[in-house]
Amino acid sequence: MSPDYPFDEASTARAVIDARGDVVEWNEGARRVLGWTTAEMVGRPATDFLVGERPRLRSPRWDGTLTLRHRDGRTVRVWMLVHHRRPPGGGPADWLLVSPVEQPGPADDTLDTAALTQSPCAVAVFDDRLRLRTLNTAMSEVLGLPADRLRGLRLSEIGGRRQSAEVEGHLLQVLTTGRPMDVRTQLSPDRADRAQAWLARLAAVTDRQGRVRGVCLAAHDITESFLARERLQLLNEASVRIGSTLDITRTAQELADVCVPALADFVSVDLLDPEDYGGEPPSRLAAPLTLRRAAHRSLNAGTPEAAIKPGDTDTYPAASPQAGSLTAGHTVLASTADGDLEPWLATARARSERIRQIGVHSAMSVPIQARGITLGVAVFVRYRRPDPFTPDDVLLAEEVTARAAVCLDNARRYSRERQTALALQRSLLPLTLPRTAAVDAASRYLPAARAGVGGDWFDVIPLSGLRVAMVVGDVVGQGVQASATMGRLRTAVRTLADIDLAPDELLTHLDDLVVRLSEESGDGGNPGEVGATCVYAVYDPVSRRCTMASAGHPAPLLMAPGAEPAEVEVPEGPALGLDGLPFESVELYLPEGSLLTFYTDGLIEARGRDDAAGLRLLHEAVAGAGGSLDETCDRVLHTLLPAGGACDDVALLVARTRGLSASRVATWDIPADPALVAPIRKQVVEQLGVWELSVASFTTELVVSELVTNAIRYGAHPIRLRLIHDTDTLICEVSDTSHTAPHLRRARTWDEGGRGLLLVAQLTQRWGSRHTTDGKTIWAELGLLDEE
Repeated sequence: MSPDYPFDEASTARAVIDARGDVVEWNEGARRVLGWTTAEMVGRPATDFLVGERPRLRSPRWDGTLTLRHRDGRTVRVWMLVHHRRPPGGGPADWLLVSPVEQPGPADDTLDTAALTQSPCAVAVFDDRLRLRTLNTAMSEVLGLPADRLRGLRLSEIGGRRQSAEVEGHLLQVLTTGRPMDVRTQLSPDRADRAQAWLARLAAVTDRQGRVRGVCLAAHDITESFLARERLQLLNEASVRIGSTLDITRTAQELADVCVPALADFVSVDLLDPEDYGGEPPSRLAAPLTLRRAAHRSLNAGTPEAAIKPGDTDTYPAASPQAGSLTAGHTVLASTADGDLEPWLATARARSERIRQIGVHSAMSVPIQARGITLGVAVFVRYRRPDPFTPDDVLLAEEVTARAAVCLDNARRYSRERQTALALQRSLLPLTLPRTAAVDAASRYLPAARAGVGGDWFDVIPLSGLRVAMVVGDVVGQGVQASATMGRLRTAVRTLADIDLAPDELLTHLDDLVVRLSEESGDGGNPGEVGATCVYAVYDPVSRRCTMASAGHPAPLLMAPGAEPAEVEVPEGPALGLDGLPFESVELYLPEGSLLTFYTDGLIEARGRDDAAGLRLLHEAVAGAGGSLDETCDRVLHTLLPAGGACDDVALLVARTRGLSASRVATWDIPADPALVAPIRKQVVEQLGVWELSVASFTTELVVSELVTNAIRYGAHPIRLRLIHDTDTLICEVSDTSHTAPHLRRARTWDEGGRGLLLVAQLTQRWGSRHTTDGKTIWAELGLLDEE
């Protein structure tokens, strides 16, 4: 007796046969019909009591009359209902055989009159043991079984499915409590093409004394409203799940995931490759078409239906549903029953064999179109669901695909703009950092994983006197506009650095530029929103001093040899673009081998982590850095950035300082009398001999003579000469206290002077002047390799 059914089960003959054909269950009702006890039958083949030919069981349910062998040897004709059952969790299936042993007792007016025989509503009445007492014609048609054969069976025995047992449990509840109940369930009748949804209204049947004598079940087909709710639910789910990112592949996968299994058993999304059409898909397409598989989803593990993998391309001829829908611009339905797929499959034997093995019977190809552009095609396939696609399914697929198409087009446009901005950003950033005598440097730039390319930049700029400028900045905003603004600011910084402005003065001029950019980008007299932060530093390897200033930018980290990293206490000025506020600089002494780490705020910012925690991680990463500077950059990025990428773009610049030995620098104080310049030239030649640079003596002597003579004639005392010897460069510097800058001029034929600086320009690699707090310095660089 079943624990869920508290009544005598002997009223029904019940047996269960496993997949091997052996009897595994045999109840008392079966003994009453055939005489065999449970102990005698369990474990025996079912063929032992079957006489004649076996029935052909081609569907999950079968009913008919069989000839069976009784225990005493005679044969018995028994009407039987057979269910093929598959466990919900998997495992081998079995067969449930039931047959009513006895009909319910004599007619009872209370129960028999409860069923309205002629009612179009399917009605059945169960007695106080939940055995079927009577049912009307409509219920018999719903069940697909003769009414006279079903009397005396339980609902779970008639249905043979999990849902039938669940409804039977509700019948028992109504029988026990007397309270009516509505139950919704979904069944897949054997004779139906598709699953049906039912509303079962249960009510107790009472006699004149008010005693509960049974339960009445009225079944209402609510399939259409159920499917309408499912369609609305799918549309709502599609609007939530599709387009969660601006990634084309992920958006295509979200479309496939939403529609399986709600709409189809397999969905593929194939997209046109814009590169095949010059960057933009054409308005009209012609077969054959080459499509790239963006995503697919299947009910089966491993996606055996897919002929190609995501990322691969395939060519579809005119006879294919894909090409048909793309060239026609509307949905194309195809089915094996109508032969619509045969012309295509005839040209692709491997695909045809795969489709036949899986059992595909219906396919629907929907073009993916948005804003007048065809992006690709979504193909919906059914093989496990027996019902073909209906017109409502077509409308639903088109609606979901249309929503996905807008998201895919957004992702496509974003990707195109991102690639453009990234290309612009890469072209505006230095491809390689210059090799200088002042620092060894390494850098990294990473665009944001989702937000797009921003305006972060870095640069290393060689200056006169072996000095070097290092700059890191961050433009507000994302996209091409931010990249373009970054390029203008980087160019401005290099230009201002070339005239050797102090860091605080350079930021002041840069602030003026940002203010003008804001005014230019405004509309209707209102200024635009252009802003940036920047830190600028100048390091001198001769004095080993570094001067830096900040415009609202995170302070760099400094790690001296043998010390822990610490933030440089640079005065944090206002961000660029606030107009008129002053900037201050700080000067530091840096021992040789000091490590400077410049970065933008995207490095330390992350979801679920505050900036202070990010800064601590940066300290730890820098402190544990060893080996090359490239390894240091990689370690920092690996430590701070999440696996999915940074939330904002990141610029990182790491520099290790060098110092120039005092033996490579020579300095002389120049007397005011031009007649005393000759001894200075002689000392210069002697110093070149010490440096083993005698080959450059002639050129150097000429350059020194011209620069010193000009300083004596046009400058102001005191005057100082300095020679700096680098590996491949000799630098001559003459400083005086005058702020008047020299300039080249074209000397006329009869002029006695005016050719000195022209001669210097011809003899040296480059020359120039820079202003200092005490005056100016005229410098010239001679290439030693050229002299050799």
